[in-house]
Amino acid sequence: MRYSVLTFFFLAFLFAPHTAAQGYTKWGLPEGAKARFGKGWITGEIAYSPDGNRLAVASDIGIWIYDAYTGAELDLLTGHTDRVRSVAFSPDGRTLASASSDNTVRLWDARTGEHQASLIEHRDNISSIAFSPDGTTLAGGRNRDVHLWDARTGEYKATLRGHRDNVSRVAFSPDGRTLASASFQEVWLWDVLTEQRIAILKGHTDWVSSVAFSPDGTTLASAGRDDTMQLWDVQTGERQAILMGYTREIDSVAFSPDGTMLAGGSYKEIRLWDVQTEEQIATLKGQPGWVHSVVFSPDSTILVGTNWRGPVQLWNVRTGKSTATLRGHTGVYSVVFSPDSATVASGSWDGTVQLWNTWTGKHIATLKGHTDRVYSVAFSPDGTTLASLSGDDTLRLWDVVARQHKATLKGHTDRVYSVAFSPDGITLASASRDEEVRLWDAVTGQHKATLMGHTDYVTRVAFSPDGITLASMGGGEVRLWDAVTGQRKATLRGHTDWIGSIAFSPDSTTLASGGYKDVQLWEVGTGQHKATLRGHMSEVYTVAFSPNGTTLATEGGEVRLWDAVTGQHKATLKGTARIGSIMFNPDGTTLAGGGGEGVQLWDAVTGQLKAILRGHMDGVGRVAFSPDGRTLASRSTDGTVLLWDMSPYLTPITLPEFPAWDVNEDGIVNVLDLVTVHEQFRQKGDGLSGDVNDDGVVNILDLVTVSAHLHATTTPQAPIVHREKRLFPSKPVVPVPAEMIQAWIDMAHIADDGSLVFRQGIANLKRLLATPVPAETTLLQNYPNPFNPETWIPYHLANDTDVKLTIYDAKGVLVRLFSLGHQKAGYYTDRTKAVYWDGRSETGERVASGAYFYQLTVGDRSAMRKMVILK
Repeated sequence: MRYSVLTFFFLAFLFAPHTAAQGYTKWGLPEGAKARFGKGWITGEIAYSPDGNRLAVASDIGIWIYDAYTGAELDLLTGHTDRVRSVAFSPDGRTLASASSDNTVRLWDARTGEHQASLIEHRDNISSIAFSPDGTTLAGGRNRDVHLWDARTGEYKATLRGHRDNVSRVAFSPDGRTLASASFQEVWLWDVLTEQRIAILKGHTDWVSSVAFSPDGTTLASAGRDDTMQLWDVQTGERQAILMGYTREIDSVAFSPDGTMLAGGSYKEIRLWDVQTEEQIATLKGQPGWVHSVVFSPDSTILVGTNWRGPVQLWNVRTGKSTATLRGHTGVYSVVFSPDSATVASGSWDGTVQLWNTWTGKHIATLKGHTDRVYSVAFSPDGTTLASLSGDDTLRLWDVVARQHKATLKGHTDRVYSVAFSPDGITLASASRDEEVRLWDAVTGQHKATLMGHTDYVTRVAFSPDGITLASMGGGEVRLWDAVTGQRKATLRGHTDWIGSIAFSPDSTTLASGGYKDVQLWEVGTGQHKATLRGHMSEVYTVAFSPNGTTLATEGGEVRLWDAVTGQHKATLKGTARIGSIMFNPDGTTLAGGGGEGVQLWDAVTGQLKAILRGHMDGVGRVAFSPDGRTLASRSTDGTVLLWDMSPYLTPITLPEFPAWDVNEDGIVNVLDLVTVHEQFRQKGDGLSGDVNDDGVVNILDLVTVSAHLHATTTPQAPIVHREKRLFPSKPVVPVPAEMIQAWIDMAHIADDGSLVFRQGIANLKRLLATPVPAETTLLQNYPNPFNPETWIPYHLANDTDVKLTIYDAKGVLVRLFSLGHQKAGYYTDRTKAVYWDGRSETGERVASGAYFYQLTVGDRSAMRKMVILK
């Protein structure tokens, strides 16, 4: 065996804190983050440890350490505040050096991963670093200079100056006496002892990307952007050969440790050359782009190569076959939560869709099939199906439970830009560059209809929360379609340039569209223009309604809040950088925005900045709250997604204290409380809600006590969202037949003890008797609230009318629809008449804890209230 069992146990012991205790998705997390999906783009070199056991990979988020044989993740070294450009092991394997775009060079204990020292802070980046063979000196290229440090103490030793252009790569000769530095068209050789230039090697006609000494130190290989690899005699400085055959620039070069082979990485390929004959012996393919780093294993049997977009690939140089692939460095393009918040799906550069557990951060499954990057993913409302869009111009459906491919939807003739599931999960809409919108059966994948008429790319589709209308945007117009029949309902024109975003209000009555410097509001039912919101200084790329529909947030250079009903500007949110994506949390109290400085959280009511979540190494392009509001996902151009714990920013759900006469604890004493007492008449025992005076029996005394406090407010009520008119009751109302009220009055007279409570209670009952029908149509607070698992939703009707009650989640997605038909005027308040909801969705699934909104629609009027499921 090449390595003893003891060696492997020793390595396992060194890295046990990471590998045994937790998955790599939880390594090196910034404060407040719960997990990281994706390993970041590869941004620099890769390096073998001298014993060949480990590989170090420079990335956007730190230095990844891998087991070179199994490919297992061993460690993630974090501490740099920008991407890592170069890594190098010391000759004895005890120290790892890293150079970063944060202008620092760091030294790490290669065995434990602990940070040892930061050698120096520059005003500019160190592009490349290298240890001298004896491990005493560290060299780094910075701008036009080469810097030397004492690798043991970190003391600065010297600066080698003379290059006219930036230094791209540095390398020591095997004996440590000579240092090579590459730049534009030239390679300079330096005497390390005297710090004097020995020679300038000229011959390239473009940048020299990489240099490497042969193991015997007699030959230097240089790779350039002029599509050539050149060999030089180190002693004389004379060029020995030009290795031709490349058709694209060469980014990396490396000698095998046994000195027999030379590798050069170019576009999508690595070529192997016989050093003695200078003949090409193999071409290794499989990389998706420019191969910017190549390195041989110490025993010369394995070649490792990678590019900026990953993955890291290992080849057996004798067979030319790939032996392993280290994945995860391909970048995350899109992220979405499942409806139950338990799963996160991410679309990657490598064409895969990854499924992750939200709570543990563990990887669940990889869905393979696309041949290009996956830039959009979407869950169906019931969470069983996932749709994915790819740069391969296909739209695929996946079975989330079975983790299998269901269907490939074919029909579009160009790239698909956007997909959306209907609220009932039956239909999938897709928007394409081919100027068409297509409707598909979301279960079978069969094509249902093609909606034509756009004269430009269709970049976005969205269903209204009630599922009745589909909106599509393309060029400078928005089209509204009947979501069932596919018939065009209206074309919305008013923008002077491209439209960047659209969003429906939670009640489906208003559509907002963001264009160049303005936002337009449209009446969905008629297609009429309602208002123009001006104030932004650039394109508005995101518009978002608050869950209760009262506020509209827009992003166009800065984030602005508007009154969604009147169109009045409410606030301009102050932050530290431009925001590229915004989203309200499910209860509407917090607005999150992703930008150059991380994720910013604002109080959605006051507009005050609450917090900035930092930890990404690049800008944040997208943010998404989980449906339960407990987790925020942020996708960054550093190739990763971070999950943040939102617990510190949640508005706590507290159960208020209610007086005994507010029997159903809905914040107001009304006829519902009288009915509740009546339903419990003559019951005895402890804990009865109708036993207001707590004497162990429910009787007329309890009812009179409630009546005496009729119309009293006990706690603030949930807000009513209105469109046409404020629907507040203005008179006492009668929820029960007049005969029953008269019976209460008769009983109260018999039991009257002359107290103030009886006098007031009887008087209020007589007032109720005098009101025959409701004065106004009113939506009342559900009871109980909070609830689990069932509740009743009461209301009053002032006139005979058609009635519909709709329940939405905090994101405005339809949860349940009750079509109640034509009803007579009256009081629908007790449990025999109020709308009963068992806490299930349209598909019969139990819904999660959180805030929900219920909307009563009668004719052209509607009212909305908030309720809470607390499990």
